[in-house]
Amino acid sequence: MELKASKLLDIRFSEVDSMNVVWHGSYPLYFEDARELFGQKYDLTYMGFFDHGYFAPLVELTFQYKKPIRYGMRPRIDIVYRSTPAAKIVFDYEIHDPEDETMLATGHSVQVFMDTNYQLVLYSPEFYDEWRKRWGVFEGIK
Repeated sequence: MELKASKLLDIRFSEVDSMNVVWHGSYPLYFEDARELFGQKYDLTYMGFFDHGYFAPLVELTFQYKKPIRYGMRPRIDIVYRSTPAAKIVFDYEIHDPEDETMLATGHSVQVFMDTNYQLVLYSPEFYDEWRKRWGVFEGIK
């Protein structure tokens, strides 16, 4: 089962540079918006992590530009959950121009779990394993 969410982005003037192209520092914010949307849709929110006694910081974030995004465009960002047996959350991203489906950018992120003492957690928290089972994306360690 593929868990996916999509959202149209409103490109604000403050997000573009002097060439009228989205500044590279805006992409992590778009990915964050997608992760929050995914969390709301599939009940995997940052506050939910905290309520279970965990944080989920980013440890990896990559993106590749394919074509410029300009002020006034309304691109669509798609986020897809990538299942792994490891104690981490992996997402892939694609940003498209919805008018012709042109690929504008791609990305990837990895989050790990830390307890509230800021210690890395090496095994998936129970609430996360339960979440993966509920959505049919659980890959238990064999």
